Amino acid sequence: MNNNNMFKRAALLDEQLFLTLFNCNSPRWFKTMAFGLSKSGDGGLYILVCLAVWWLSNNEQHQLLPVTILIGFAIERPIYLLAKKRFARIRPCDCLVTNAYIVPSDKFSLPSGHSAAAFLVAIILSHFFPEYVWLFLSWAGGVALSRVVLGVHFPADIIIGALIGSSCGLLALALVVPV
Repeated sequence: MNNNNMFKRAALLDEQLFLTLFNCNSPRWFKTMAFGLSKSGDGGLYILVCLAVWWLSNNEQHQLLPVTILIGFAIERPIYLLAKKRFARIRPCDCLVTNAYIVPSDKFSLPSGHSAAAFLVAIILSHFFPEYVWLFLSWAGGVALSRVVLGVHFPADIIIGALIGSSCGLLALALVVPV
């Protein structure tokens, strides 16, 4: 099988998976939950978490959390912006369905910035608070999946976003946190 066929098959599978997850017949509570998860990944929560940890924690190690998240975003945002521009993948709400539940903030879908940001923050929080790793990763996964459920991303967009965010989170930890 040549590369062109492989990419076409992957794109078709991605579209089919999107249509399965983006179900217009989903119960209202499910869409409301997806909307809430998506909103939690808009950025305000990250600032509140950083300020709360910086203000409330006396643990010297925890004081590195805000700086680590800031450095993580300083690495992730340029990668995200370059990838968005380079791939220029049309959003599913603009090419596959017409009834997305939210209006996306920009034109292109690959990678998902919400997924990248959520996984970046989840990875860093998991390092500083390992007892809550499953909570952080579940939340990040929920933010990512919500973007498909709401109709603004294909599944591949959120997977690639999660990989970018996780990688940038790990790199930020390697740069900031002493071994």
